[in-house]
Amino acid sequence: MPPHVFADHSAAQPPARGSVDALITQTRRLKGEMDAVRQEARGDTADPRGRWQRALCDLALHQLDDLDAHLAQLRDGPPPVPDSPPTPAAPTASRREGLLSRVGSAEWNLLTDEAVWSEELYEILGRDPAAAPLTLDELPSLVLDEDRPRLTAMVTDCLIDARPIDGEFRVARPDGENRTVHMMGEPVLDSDGGTASMWAVLRDVSALRRSEHAVHVTRDRLESQRHRARTEHRLAVELQEAVLPPWRGSLRLPHEGPRRLDLAAHYLPAATTSQIGGAWYDALELPDGQTVLSVGDLTGHGPTVASHTAMMLGALRGMAMTGTGPDRLMELLNQLLDATVQPALGSAVCCRYRPQTRTLTWARAGHPAPLLFRDGTGRRLDAPQGVLLGATARAAYGQAEETLGEGDLLLLHTDALAPTDRLLGLAPRLDLARTAQDCVRTVVEECGGGERVADACVLVARITG
Repeated sequence: MPPHVFADHSAAQPPARGSVDALITQTRRLKGEMDAVRQEARGDTADPRGRWQRALCDLALHQLDDLDAHLAQLRDGPPPVPDSPPTPAAPTASRREGLLSRVGSAEWNLLTDEAVWSEELYEILGRDPAAAPLTLDELPSLVLDEDRPRLTAMVTDCLIDARPIDGEFRVARPDGENRTVHMMGEPVLDSDGGTASMWAVLRDVSALRRSEHAVHVTRDRLESQRHRARTEHRLAVELQEAVLPPWRGSLRLPHEGPRRLDLAAHYLPAATTSQIGGAWYDALELPDGQTVLSVGDLTGHGPTVASHTAMMLGALRGMAMTGTGPDRLMELLNQLLDATVQPALGSAVCCRYRPQTRTLTWARAGHPAPLLFRDGTGRRLDAPQGVLLGATARAAYGQAEETLGEGDLLLLHTDALAPTDRLLGLAPRLDLARTAQDCVRTVVEECGGGERVADACVLVARITG
C-alpha cells in the first residue's frame, strides 16, 4: 500500500516471518482437511441437505483461500509503488485468477486530486493498467446504480466526519462482469487536523458472496423441505389416528350372551423414517353379532398413503356391514385401489368370525396368513389364493374356513413385523398370557426393537367364551 500523504510516521513493518509462516502452514493444512470434507459431502444433488453441506464447504474453502492470500501479503509486506505507470501487457489467465483473490490498495490526495492505485486494484476493477487511476469523483462511475449511494455515504463519512470506511459495493467491469468489492479505509489528517487524503484497501469478495448466497439458498430450501416434511408427517399422523381404532381390551358381542372376543392391537412405526406408512388394523362388530377383523399394508408413506388407508378402511367397513364375505371384499378393494388416481399396491387379510359356531372365514390379498395358537403351539393357517391389491384389475380371491375353540388365540400381522417362524416361536409365552393385551405386549417386546425399515401392525384376538 502506498505511504500516506502528510503522514508523520514511518511505514509499518511486517511481523516476523516465522510466526506468519506458521499460520500459513496451518491454514494450508486446514484447507486440505476441508477439501477432504467437501469430497465426503458429495452425494445426491437432489438432496437439499447435501447441497447445503457442499455449499458450506465451498464457502469455508473460499474463506481459507482469502486467509492464505492475506497472510502471504502480511508476510511479504506492502507492494512497492511503481515509479512509472505499469505496462499495458495483460497478465496470463492463471496470474489474473491469482490477482483477483488478492487485495488491492489506493490512496486519494484531496489537496492535489491525485490518486495512486496498486496493480492488484487495476485487476480487481478490470481497468487498463496504462490508464490513470480514477479520482474519488470518478470512482462511482464504475459502481452499479443501486450501490452508488452506499459508496457516496461511506466516502462522505470518511472525509467529513473522519470515520473509517468498511463496506461493500458492486462494480461493473469493462468485460461485462459484475464483481462485489469490500473496501476498508481511513482518512489521513494533516497537522491542523483536516483531512488531507484517504487510503483504502479493496478486496474482490465476489466468489465469497456467491458461496454465502449458495449457503443461504440451500439452507432455506432445506428448511422448507423440513417444514413440508413436518407438515406432511403431522397430517399423516392425524389421518392415521382418525383411522386406527382407539379401543383397548375386550370387544363384547351383545347378541351372543356370554361369548366374546378379547381384542388388542398395536402399531409400530418405522425406525428409519419420520413418515407414517400404510400399515393398518381394524375390528368391526356387525349388527348380527359377527366380527370382522382385518390387517393390511399399503406401499409408500406420507399423507397420500394415509388417505388411501382411510379410503380402504371406510370402504371395507361399509361393504362388511352389508354382509359381503371376505373373498368378495378383497375383490372390491382390489378394484377400488386399481381405480385410484394415484395407483398403489397393498396387501390385506380379512376375517369374519361367527361366535355362534366359533367359525372363522377369511381371505387374503398377498398378505401373511393368520397365525393360530392353541395349547402352547402355533401354526400358520392354510392360505387361499390372492394376489396383491392393485396388481391386476380382475383378480379372483379364494376363501378359507377354520373352526376355533375357547382359549384359541388368533394373531394377524403385517409382514414387516417379524418372520413367521419367529412369531410362532412365541407360542409358549403367549400361552401363559392372560389377556390379548398381554399377548400384544409380548410380541412388541420380542419384535418391536431394532432398526425397523417399515411400519408394522399386530392384532390379537382370543376366544374367551
